[in-house]
Amino acid sequence: MSCYDALAAVYDWLIPTELLAPLGSAEAFAGLVDLEPGARVLDCACGPGHLAVGLALRGFDVVATDASEAMIDRTRALAEEHGATMTAQTCAWEDLAAHWGRSFDAVFCVGNSLAHAAGQQARRRALTAMAAVVPTGGTVVVTSRNWKQVRAAGSGLEVAQQLVRRDGGAGLPIYAWWIPEDWDESHHFEIAVALVAPDGSVTTHGERMAFWPFGHDTLRGDLRAAGLKPTTTTYSDEGSRYLVTARRAA
Repeated sequence: MSCYDALAAVYDWLIPTELLAPLGSAEAFAGLVDLEPGARVLDCACGPGHLAVGLALRGFDVVATDASEAMIDRTRALAEEHGATMTAQTCAWEDLAAHWGRSFDAVFCVGNSLAHAAGQQARRRALTAMAAVVPTGGTVVVTSRNWKQVRAAGSGLEVAQQLVRRDGGAGLPIYAWWIPEDWDESHHFEIAVALVAPDGSVTTHGERMAFWPFGHDTLRGDLRAAGLKPTTTTYSDEGSRYLVTARRAA
């Protein structure tokens, strides 16, 4: 069972409003990732499927994978709701090549999923697995929080400044962070979404997770170690999130 199974039902409360619509989610990457029409694309940490379904609706040949069965169930439901044709399957990073070989033009690993790899060696194994399913010149796309900012803020509680409304319901996202001194140590955060019913009663869904943060330069080094050549980045010291693209080297 994946730690994200417990959050699948409330994950929409954690996604920015502009990314909830699948086409809106795909559009956010349109100017940052150059893909040929009809390209075969893997979203290998698809979560509830907004990006994967959006890419399918834009005409790409999409496979979506995630370690969480509950997230894959949500992805399939979202694809059916929007009439998108795609494949969604539970799969860990290390099993990607066994299922699909080198059959994708591009791989997306977005959100904060890569930080759940347990340290640099595990992160490099995950990136190597992504590189293994694209041909020479194929693209790998990774997004990440700016973990330098998260570490600078230190341990503590982070509560949304207002209720988030989704499909007539209201919820309050809450994060609790445990930040050790050393970058290489296991870090932890707890996510909770408190759902507020019309009668004022509250139901809370939450999960505590481990993560291993990394800096921008460290990520670029990890990509190179996985046989990938970094090509573009949106990183800035001031930005809270960034995107890096890399191509499989010869």
